[in-house]
Amino acid sequence: MNRLLVGALALALGAIPVSAQSLEDLNIQIHGYATQGFLYTNQNNVFTTTSSNGSAAWNEAVINISSAPISKLRVGVQGRYFILGNYGNTITLDWAQADYKFNDKLGVRVGKVKTPFGLFNEIQDIDPSYMFALLPQGPYSIASRNSQLSEYGGVVYGTLNGHKLGKLEYRGWDGVRSVTKDDGNFLAQRESGTTLPNGLSGAAIGAALHYRTPIDGLMIGASDLYVYQKSCVIVNTPTTGSGQTTNNGTETVSPFSQPFFFSKYEHGKIMAAAEAWKSTAKQSVALTGKPVSINATANVAWYVMATYKVTGKLTAGAYQTQEFNHNAKLGPSRYLKDWVASGRYDFNQYLYAKAEEHFIKGTETDFDATLNPNGLKPTTNLTILKFGFSF
Repeated sequence: MNRLLVGALALALGAIPVSAQSLEDLNIQIHGYATQGFLYTNQNNVFTTTSSNGSAAWNEAVINISSAPISKLRVGVQGRYFILGNYGNTITLDWAQADYKFNDKLGVRVGKVKTPFGLFNEIQDIDPSYMFALLPQGPYSIASRNSQLSEYGGVVYGTLNGHKLGKLEYRGWDGVRSVTKDDGNFLAQRESGTTLPNGLSGAAIGAALHYRTPIDGLMIGASDLYVYQKSCVIVNTPTTGSGQTTNNGTETVSPFSQPFFFSKYEHGKIMAAAEAWKSTAKQSVALTGKPVSINATANVAWYVMATYKVTGKLTAGAYQTQEFNHNAKLGPSRYLKDWVASGRYDFNQYLYAKAEEHFIKGTETDFDATLNPNGLKPTTNLTILKFGFSF
């Protein structure tokens, strides 16, 4: 499907009478960035890295090309190379879309489009645009970024101006979400010997409202993402035991929704934001000759964050996030609480560095069994250093 989208965009560009236009007229822009990250934990390895020994296995390179061949139309594509421990090490298509804006009240995007849920999903693929090395991992998981960022379909968007009452920005979308076989959500399954050769995909719809209030800099909003039932083929080869045999089967994820509620305030040197969300999922696995197993999660989470621009080049910030799976057994695996202190320094318009300290309680996300064979400790301190170049 990626090839079809890229081909369609190329065909759309080819249909424009380029011979009558110069490259400058087409308004072609090329942007991108590259980052190198370093992780160190005092205990517990995170993100499939050997972080307790210090790990530099976190690299990312992104490039996007866009053009405005005719008035009101912009087309573009973005590719990404990514590796984080055992995640990634591949080139993927972030998005490829055609965007036609009729006026301020109505615009349409089609192709592989960003899914505009929550506060940061539309910009989480642009590392230079925010100060934190890691966004709150509940809604913006680095291990599942490719799957969460975009979907194949379309978005309708616009702004309704209420003048003294503020502005209301709306987004509505419909499409197909694809979760790749190496997505972080499937880590525990892969380690137990179950793989999804073709990944998991299904139809999804959603809507978002952003209300720019009459209070200068204050926005409040909400979004909801609804995912229809999805099924896929799975292959299970147990990783332990004797007389191992390979079984085929089916994995089914029941329909679920993910409501988000958020607010953001920006004024002068200050930015403050908060977000809360809920996610429930029911997953059933049916292997040949074996009883059906069911796993259900009920996650509730939130975060609050703030940043302050200390100087023209230095920004400081902090956030706290908490997430609870109310269907999990009591103990550290039921929750994740993360206090974060962060700083960013921009050497110039191209080079920047981020330094971040995480004080984590609980093991509900981001930890894997294989790289922690002696079991997980209930607390983890995580230090992150990240260097970036953008153009």
